[in-house]
Amino acid sequence: MSAHTDRYESAVTRYFEAWNSREPEDLSKAVAVTWAEDGTYTDPLSYVGGHAEIAAVITAAHEQFPGFAFRLAGPVDGHHDTARFAWELVNEADGSAPVAGSDVITLDGDGRIKTVLGFLDRVPTGA
Repeated sequence: MSAHTDRYESAVTRYFEAWNSREPEDLSKAVAVTWAEDGTYTDPLSYVGGHAEIAAVITAAHEQFPGFAFRLAGPVDGHHDTARFAWELVNEADGSAPVAGSDVITLDGDGRIKTVLGFLDRVPTGA
């Protein structure tokens, strides 16, 4: 694995640690080590910037889908300061994954996320 691949994999691992953090203190810490202070998160449902707003989006996702966890759904692909990957939102009780998407991230020089551009590929009706 190249140094660049390690950089992308590490950023994505931290990304999922943040998205799967449920306790407010753990979430705040995970967001702080994952995103640059002026980092942004954009998907079809939200556009936010800064650690507090990103943590609020993650909290809202857990409130909407209690008992679910985010997981990587395939390899991480990257070049320069950009990586892309697919993910699923998985029901921890039965393993179903009603929500899936793909994200493109850009990294700063320290390997923290500057931007996330998220796409929803599968969403349940009424969600």
